[in-house]
Amino acid sequence: MTIIPAIDIFDGRCVRLREGSYAEKTEYTGDPADVARSFLDAGATRVHIVDLNAARGDAKTNRSVIRKIRGAAPCLLEIGGGVRTLDDIRELLDIGLDRLVVGTVFAKNPDTVAEWANEFGNVFIAGIDARDGTVRVSGWTDDSGVRASDLAQRAAEYGVCSVVYTNIAHDGVMKGPDVAGTNEIAEVSSVPVILSGGIGTLDDLRTAAATAHKDVVGVIVGRAIYEGTVTPKEAFAAFPQPDPKEMAW
Repeated sequence: MTIIPAIDIFDGRCVRLREGSYAEKTEYTGDPADVARSFLDAGATRVHIVDLNAARGDAKTNRSVIRKIRGAAPCLLEIGGGVRTLDDIRELLDIGLDRLVVGTVFAKNPDTVAEWANEFGNVFIAGIDARDGTVRVSGWTDDSGVRASDLAQRAAEYGVCSVVYTNIAHDGVMKGPDVAGTNEIAEVSSVPVILSGGIGTLDDLRTAAATAHKDVVGVIVGRAIYEGTVTPKEAFAAFPQPDPKEMAW
């Protein structure tokens, strides 16, 4: 199981939201680039970035921070939040991001994602963020009316290399991951799936690794690291990480 530490950025700072709510935002000390470097020093080979400003339409505020993270962290970097236009894609790829998570566009206009994948190749991850089984979009503020399982079932058709599945009710609360829900997504998806949300302890990681569907290949860990209930060192000691070159997803 690949452990993917997360860096959520708002106004240039590391933060975590609770169940996707900007009103329930916790800010943490530390420069995001230094945090990324510390993850690599502990054993990470892949890091997940969320640009929370871009998710709400402000694509510029954190660009310089993202460039600094890229310079500090020679690993596989994926980013989500506000990847909605060709300009966004070109700018992020020019910075050196390896994977781009597409959520809102994938839910609303998956044919557009298929066109992007045809042009840019194996760089897109489908971000499927759901509450009560229905996909939320635009920074999780709007109900798309699309069922998560229906979207996952067609993921490969639209050229994405993997799916990040988040049960929003589990995000940022550290009460355990939704392994069952993630397994349901993996059952219908023909691309690898990454579990996101709910990890609170090392035992949560062990449980996820032991009970996840064979196509659940990674798990994103955020708040638990910042709150100190999971340390990167112990996580990567328990789960040695693959070489980024082996991660086609």
